[in-house]
Amino acid sequence: MDTVMELAVYGSESLLAEGEELILDIEQRLSVTDSSSEIAELNRNGKAAVTSETESLLEKALALCERTDGALDITVYPVVRAWGFTTGEYKVPEEIDLIDALALVDYHKVKLDSGTASLSPGMQIDLGSVAKGWAGDKVMEMFRQRGVESALLNLGGNVQALGSKPDGSSWRVGVRSPSGDGYAGAVEISDKAVITSGGYQRFFEENGNRYHHIIDPKTGWPASNGLLSVTVIGDSGIACDGLSTALFVMGPERALTFWETQGDFEAIFIMEDKVVITDGLADSFEPLGKYADMKVEVQYRDKD
Repeated sequence: MDTVMELAVYGSESLLAEGEELILDIEQRLSVTDSSSEIAELNRNGKAAVTSETESLLEKALALCERTDGALDITVYPVVRAWGFTTGEYKVPEEIDLIDALALVDYHKVKLDSGTASLSPGMQIDLGSVAKGWAGDKVMEMFRQRGVESALLNLGGNVQALGSKPDGSSWRVGVRSPSGDGYAGAVEISDKAVITSGGYQRFFEENGNRYHHIIDPKTGWPASNGLLSVTVIGDSGIACDGLSTALFVMGPERALTFWETQGDFEAIFIMEDKVVITDGLADSFEPLGKYADMKVEVQYRDKD
């Protein structure tokens, strides 16, 4: 996951170390760059034995791919590599290289069978779009089992809360500004995950153009549709993680239409000229900084 971790637990201090150890263990099993990980072995050999935890994660990730009609696709890794986002050797790929990489993108071809995962020849996967959310879910699950009633985890901006603050008030979580200067807003939560995807997080510039790391699995190009960032708030960390990426790829119109058909999350869409929030956040979201002067629209579900 290669990210900064902040963890606050109201309970035994030893739980901090246990939570950190659990996160590092998950990272070791899921890393695409650690040659000893289960995912690296799967990518290298096209087949690998996986733990029950990793198999469960893969099942949930593939379900999100299906749910979003491929706007999230964990097999997009060959395309991401072609752009250099895995190595830092950034480049706009040649058209033929992009075509070849896109031919390997199809989450339907990931197979799971009683502790064994397999891929079609040449395919590779990357769970970066869901791993932090999954890790947060597992940490919160462990804390609940230990009797913890109040905790907050921040994995590189992916925030998950267990319960409320010790005084009973809601957690106030900042939504980072896509321009990189402070926060675009804050949302009050209890027992929720708050996870953001945006093109500002990793990008490079070439010939005056900016290219970010969130790749549209259908085109092989960085998603470009007017969205600067998408924040998803819900009960499940892995769902919020995967959906934030998928909604960013979908673009505002398709993403809002998708949201209207769902019932398990709320979202914040930041664009150049406005912010759109879904109706479940109408009383808990506060725009900050320059966004306080920007138009904030509330999207309501069709009641008919």
